[in-house]
Amino acid sequence: MKNLAILLTALVGLSFSFVGGGYEVGDTATDFQLKNIDGEMVSLSDFEDAKGFIVTFTCNHCPYAVMYEDRLIELHKTYAPKGYPVIAINPNDPAVQPEDSYEKMKVRASEKEFPFVYLFDEGQKIYPQYGATRTPHVFLLDAERTVMYIGAIDDSPRDVSAVSEKYLENAIMAIESGKNPEPSFTKAVGCSIKTKA
Repeated sequence: MKNLAILLTALVGLSFSFVGGGYEVGDTATDFQLKNIDGEMVSLSDFEDAKGFIVTFTCNHCPYAVMYEDRLIELHKTYAPKGYPVIAINPNDPAVQPEDSYEKMKVRASEKEFPFVYLFDEGQKIYPQYGATRTPHVFLLDAERTVMYIGAIDDSPRDVSAVSEKYLENAIMAIESGKNPEPSFTKAVGCSIKTKA
């Protein structure tokens, strides 16, 4: 009986550590292969000249994600030529939120003329690895896929004209200067990721 209690305690501890898992700053992110809106499979390793990656968990339906669409487009246009492409990933289960289906992703990407890849986390296997909890939720990686910054794009979701802290851009500039971003972690503001579990 005592052994059973010890085993149960260990299992509970494991379940909590898994739920609260995900990458921390300094961790190395594993590569993935996800389907883009054009049907092609995309991996981080496909971007051979990348100096880093702006991995952003986002979606179609969330008002916060929608508020940041134009900013993501501008970020990609500004930083992809410098080696930091936006890698947008939809983590939501379309059975829970139909607006985030793969077909609707294709429609939204066409409407907004996304210049970046928009990938579908089919089976919801990648977002838990990262520890993403919101849309949008940003993970800035360097060329070796080391996690350098986690959190929000900036400090004003609702009003781009009121932005006073460009967390993500400042983090990129820090990396470019050979420094560690400060802050390296901020709270992501957005909608919860939709999952059956």
